[in-house]
Order: sequence, then C-alpha cells, then structure tokens
Amino acid sequence: MYDYNLNGPICGIDEAGRGPLAGPVVAAAVILREPVDGLNDSKKLSEKRRIALAREIRETALFGVGIAEPEEIDRINILQATMVAMRRAAVNLGEVPAEFLIDGNRTPDQMPAAARFIIGGDALEPSISAASIIAKTVRDELMIRAAQRWPAYGFEGHKGYGARTHLDAIAAHGPCPIHRMSFSPMRQPAFV
Repeated sequence: MYDYNLNGPICGIDEAGRGPLAGPVVAAAVILREPVDGLNDSKKLSEKRRIALAREIRETALFGVGIAEPEEIDRINILQATMVAMRRAAVNLGEVPAEFLIDGNRTPDQMPAAARFIIGGDALEPSISAASIIAKTVRDELMIRAAQRWPAYGFEGHKGYGARTHLDAIAAHGPCPIHRMSFSPMRQPAFV
C-alpha cells in the first residue's frame, strides 16, 4: 500500500471549476494504492497528460467524485458549493480514510474523518495531485457533453470559463440552463 499514515490511508481532495461562468464545480477524493509517476497540479499538465494520468489513477486508486450543479452554486455561493462537492466526494469514496488532505485554506464541515488543509497541496501531496487530475478530467468530460446539448456556447473549448468566445456567445444567445446566474456577466439587467 502507498499513501498511509500510522492510522491508515490518507485521502487527497481537490476541486475543479470554481471560476467558470457555466457548469458544475467538481471535487474528487483519491486514495492512492500505489505510486503514479508524473503527478502534479492538473493545471500544470497538458490535456493529453492529464487524461493519461486520470486513466492510470482510475485503474489503480480508490476515488470518489462529488458535484455541485450551477443552480446550487447560485443558491449557496461558490465557496459553499465547493465545500459541498468535496464532502460528497469524500462520502462517495466508499471507504473512510485515517485523514483527508484538502487543497486550499479550509476544510468542509461534517467530513467522515479528520481533515486538514494544505495550501498548494495539489503540487505537494501525491493524493491531492491525483484528486486534482480526476476532478479536472471529470469536469472537462461534463462540459464536452454540455457542448453537444448547447452547441452555440463552445463549451468543448473553453469548458465554461470566461473566454472571449464564451462571452460573445452569452451576449448573442443569453445564458443557457448551466450558466451560473450569480456570476457576472449573467447578473447584467438583460439576463436577470
């Protein structure tokens, strides 16, 4: 076994999608069962490398995913929705680790086990790096599927972030059901 402390396995948790104008925030919880070469913060990896590492993580590790949808983000705010997604990922793991290591500067309430945050953990702790990769690739897959349902917005390219092409599509077509209405530019009078 790989990522253990004295009391049992540790589980890394990270999220993807706090900043986009559309789509869910996705969190992943990962217990590494064996080393995975090349782990890093998902933002520092090419898409091709992320996909390859995600495949290896899925084959060798235990993982859970948690999602908070756009309407939930709008209702409780992005920070709280991120905490909810992380807690859901922890519960969906299917095993209670000795400890959760969470990327960032806070931990969600009501976690199934002890939790501590690590600022910059997605570049420091292998299990958090793995969670970062799973969260990012799952979210990207969801946005590619969203592009098939709402092709006018180009979600397959920008994944819901505020790229010029995305902003232009919002201006031309208005928001679609997966836009976060609490985020600018959807708060403009034309869309409210």
